[in-house]
Formats: sequence, C-alpha cells, structure tokens
Amino acid sequence: MPSSPSRRTVLRAGAVFLALGATSCTAAPSPAPSPGSPSATTPAEPTATFNFGTAAQPLGLDPALSSDVESQRITRQILEGLVGVDQTTGKPTPLLATEWSEANEGRSYTFKLRKGVTFQDGTPFNADAVCVNFNRWFAFSPDLRRQAPGSSFKGVFKAHSDELELSIFKSCTAVSEDTVRIDLTQRFTAFLQALTLPAFAIASPAALAAGTADVLDQTRGGPPLSVFGTNPVGTGPYRLASWDAESVTLVSNPAYWGDRGQIATINFLAYNHPQTRLQALLDGKIDGYDAVTVGNFDQLVKRGKQIVQRDPFSVMYVGINQDIPVLQNLKVRQALESAIDKETLIRKFFIDNTARATQFVPPKISGFNNDAPELGHDLGRAKAYLREAGYAGEELKFYYPLNVTRPYLPTPEKVYAEISRQLTAAGFNIRPVPVEWSEGYLQKVQSPGDHALHLLGWNGSYSDADNFVGPLFGEKNGEFGYQDPQIFSKINRARGLPEGQERDDQYHTINAQIAATIPAVPIAFPISALALSDRVLSYPASPVLNEVFTKVQLKP
Repeated sequence: MPSSPSRRTVLRAGAVFLALGATSCTAAPSPAPSPGSPSATTPAEPTATFNFGTAAQPLGLDPALSSDVESQRITRQILEGLVGVDQTTGKPTPLLATEWSEANEGRSYTFKLRKGVTFQDGTPFNADAVCVNFNRWFAFSPDLRRQAPGSSFKGVFKAHSDELELSIFKSCTAVSEDTVRIDLTQRFTAFLQALTLPAFAIASPAALAAGTADVLDQTRGGPPLSVFGTNPVGTGPYRLASWDAESVTLVSNPAYWGDRGQIATINFLAYNHPQTRLQALLDGKIDGYDAVTVGNFDQLVKRGKQIVQRDPFSVMYVGINQDIPVLQNLKVRQALESAIDKETLIRKFFIDNTARATQFVPPKISGFNNDAPELGHDLGRAKAYLREAGYAGEELKFYYPLNVTRPYLPTPEKVYAEISRQLTAAGFNIRPVPVEWSEGYLQKVQSPGDHALHLLGWNGSYSDADNFVGPLFGEKNGEFGYQDPQIFSKINRARGLPEGQERDDQYHTINAQIAATIPAVPIAFPISALALSDRVLSYPASPVLNEVFTKVQLKP
C-alpha cells in the first residue's frame, strides 16, 4: 500500500476491538455517568453541518426490518438499544440500560434502565416500551418476514412466536418502570453482544402504532416499507428531518439525554459510483465518504486526504444455491471453488492487506480455524471435478448487484466479470443476471428463487463466531438452500456453551465442516476504508460500523 506523509490511517481502535474477541458480561458493570446529567458547565449547542457521502440510499429506516449497511448507518443515529459497544475494547457497554445482571444459568437477564429519557416524540422511555419492542419482533408474521428478509430477530433468537418451541426468546417482563427482565429458553453466550445490533434498537411504541410498523404498504424505490420505516422515532441524538431521492437529512435532538457533539445537521448524500464520491470530496461537497476503493485510493493519497481504515470484520463470498439441482453435487461445488482465483481478485479489487478467506469467521474471532480445509485455485482440477460430476453445461444464473459499493464488495460489476471469466474458463455455463441494488437485490438472492450463484458478503455486527455462522448456516434458508442437520445442531449447541476451549473447539469443527461441504465460497476478509476532508479531526471508525456522529470531532 502506498504511503505518504500527508496520509493518516487509523487502525488502532479496530485492532484492539478484534484482538479481545467476544466478551460476555455476566455481572453488572458499573453504571456509566449520564453525559446528560447537570454539570457546572453547559455543553455548547451543536451548530455544524456535516455532509457524508454514502454508496447507496437506505433500503428502509426501521432497523428491525432493514439490515443493509446504509440503512443501519442512519438508524444508529436515530435509535438506541439497551447495550452499546465500547469503541476500544468491543465489550458491551451501558446505553439505554445502565447496568444488568445474569441469572438462571444464563437464561435470564435483568436490566436497569436509564431514567429521564424520552423518545423524540416526547413519550417516555421505560420498561413497558422495551417490552413492546421485544414482543413486536417476536410476533413478526411469516408474511412480514418474506417481505423483509433483512429482519435479524430469527438469526439471533432462532424463531418467532409462530414456532414457539424453537425460539430461545421466552418473554419480556416490565418489573418496574425502570427495570426490565428478558428470559430465554436456553443459554445464549453472545446475548449481550447481540443486543448491540441496530435491529434491537428501541423505538417509540406510540410511533410504531401510528406508523403501522408491521404493514409494509409504502415504497421508496426499494423493498416495501411501513410508514414507520420512512419516519422512525427513537431516543438517539438525531431525528429524521427529511428523506428524498438524493439524500437523508438528520438534525440534532434537543432533548437527547447524552452528549450532542458538534454536529447539528447531517446530510447523507448518495453517490452510487466510487469516482463520484471521490470527486464530491475533492470539490468540497462532502466532508467524508465510506467505501474507498482501490481505484481511488492512490488519488486520495496524492491529494493528501485522510484515509481511515477499519480492521477486517466482514467476509465476501460467492453464494451457491443448492435448491438448483446441479449444485447439489459436491463435485460441482468443488469445481466452483477450485476455479476461483482468490489471490487475483484480492490483488485487483481490494485494498492492500485484505486477507484471503478460507472460512466465514474472521481470523481474530475466537473459533477461527487455522486448519480449515481449502482446495485452492487449480483450473485443471476444476475441469476434472466437472467431468467426474457429469456436468453437461447446465446454465447457472449468476446474480450480481449494480450501482452499489459495500464494505465487503467495493466494485461488484468488476468482481463479477473476473469471477465469471474464471468460471467460464473451467467449463461452467454462466448466465449473468445484473440487478440494481435499490431494486431488491438483497431480497432476490436471500429468498428462494432461480439464483444459482450470487455475489454477497456478511458484515459482522458483534464479536462472536455465532454472528457469522449462525445467520448464514444455522438453518436452511432461501439464499443457499443448504441442509445439514448436523451443522445446524452443532451451531445451536455452540452458541450456548460458555466461553472457553470447548466452545472454540466446537466452532473450529463447524468452520471445517462448512468449508468441506462448500455451501458458498468465501473469497476475502476485506479491509474497508473511509476518506475524510481536512475539516475532520477524528472519526469514530468501528469494525462493526458502530459509528455515531456525535463522536465526530471537527476543527473549530
């Protein structure tokens, strides 16, 4: 990677976060002092405007139903959960809950709630509001889940109320106005880490009701939304001011309980091409942007712009759908893996120090398997596997997204073209199926359908192996059509084991078994990066993208 005296890279926070791995809090931490408590000096009123370039418009602003990066970037500013993430250690930290305790062998958690907090609509935040949210997520109907495959509840709690016997969520109880208890049917070691997901941010019950949050009868050019999904209401430091075809604008919440920072107005401006984001920064139209690509890295360095890198906490992969009959043949899947030259892909399309992936759990997470089997690139072997499989040139529809940049997939069209070339050279009959990201790409490739292969990735949201293998391979889903009851059972068991060698060993076994059966081909653990103008003194870069703009520091 080129260096320059004027270039500043920030790796420290991400590296420390990942090195510590998963941390489960089993006793009450010391309550954090409320930044909103009275003090001798009154903090200055936020006055700055901050323009931030994004790679796409959000798909929806109800975090319980929209899990794409751009949606969550915005909802993290508007809504908050019970538990936050320490920027340095990665440990769960107080947020709307000031302390918590664990009981019943990890099957019950009691949270003491922050007092004096109100939602942005003026209604009170309390234990009843917490339970309204948990009970809403638990009760999501099958039809709603089909319309909104970005829902995260099932990936964490295994099932909703229509499959009661399978769910590890049992109940939410308002013990008192400022005390709430969550009961589980079985131990889930990463429960507290999971609560840091944007999906479990607490919304105003009044706004959920007024916005008919579970009726998806609105559209913004992407998947269907509810009225609430176009105008969310939480307790966060910013509230939604507007959302139009080009931008989303947030303004500071004057009643926020915590530190409001320097920024009064945030404009999230969508630029779906890397070069247009770069030019907007150079022209002074934006103060920073995410998803720096190889193609404009050098240009940023030459112009002396700040580049802030995050440690790798995502995996990019080629998805394989075993509901397509020819892909049920392991030899065909082995041919796919052997045909793909990961090193060439990484060298051409990813930022330096991006690592080749042999599995779906990043290297610094407990449970990573140093010895996971990998076939490696071998074109001759790929052709031999196809002959052994009796592959007769069956057409494979290969879906890939257009006009988007993801932390795990900087230039989808170029990555697709190279992989398609490699697969065709091995003898595969590839039919390209380009789909605009904003026109439901995620829903198309994550639902049952005719997609044989597809490009996608998974951005980790908390530091635990279950966050990677559980949502992807913990049960059969429409993305992979993968059925391995033994793996499903092992993942379910591992997530309940206490931290330690037995749990790590179980994830080693899981990773090795997934790698051997090839439900998808992991390509890379990408480095992602942001570019910032000289106006920015510091930006709260986070491997899990927990980046709240009250922590952005600007020059006076």
